[in-house]
Amino acid sequence: MPKRTEPYLRYASIRPDREVDYVAYPFSIPAVREIESIEFHPNVTFFVGENGSGKSTVMEGIAVALGFSPEGGTKNVRFQSAGSISPLHDYLRLARGVSKPRDAYFLRAESFFNVASYMDETAYLKGYGGQSLHTQSHGESFMAVLLNKLQGNGIYLFDEPEAALSPIRQLAALSAIHHLVEDRSQFVIATHSPILLSYPNSRIILFDKAGVSEVAFEDTEHFAVTRDFLNNYPRRLEQLFQEDTDD
Repeated sequence: MPKRTEPYLRYASIRPDREVDYVAYPFSIPAVREIESIEFHPNVTFFVGENGSGKSTVMEGIAVALGFSPEGGTKNVRFQSAGSISPLHDYLRLARGVSKPRDAYFLRAESFFNVASYMDETAYLKGYGGQSLHTQSHGESFMAVLLNKLQGNGIYLFDEPEAALSPIRQLAALSAIHHLVEDRSQFVIATHSPILLSYPNSRIILFDKAGVSEVAFEDTEHFAVTRDFLNNYPRRLEQLFQEDTDD
């Protein structure tokens, strides 16, 4: 089946009818202020950046604007545990492609435990391989979503999926993502993983203090730091521990 050239999600912008306070959260975050600069790749778009750069805030805003629960899951999962969410979704206007996805899922690492509990309570486990996600390791349950739940021809939002995955499982996830892309799917993934970021049919959006910008895989800090450390790890450990001693 041929891949799409027209994405389900094209770009996001701030609704012109909403008055924005750029001093207040979440618009005080530079990347959130520049959200109109994000154009989504028809296959995979990655969000990268340091903690606190706005990746998860933007991901949550897009997910809720698309109709997902802020906790994640399918659009049929309707619950919210304690805690507030960003109001960003109320300000977003999402430009969509002509065709509509037949499948959709929002995988959020930090709240996946709550989604797994919800699936146990509703006894709807067929889509996850028929086994409770709580009887599997965190990594196994993530892979159950990728391999069993996602049906293709869909739009999938992942927020730091590598949190539960070993390097080997990250490679397996990369393969599963590729198969779903081949089956006319589109992904938006916030990640720190250089393994996932290596996917070739993608766009990498860097979130930093300057806002957002597109970068090549080899130009990401994730690639540079990982390569440098693996090639020079005895020296880098010596320098790191020496700095701790000096402090």
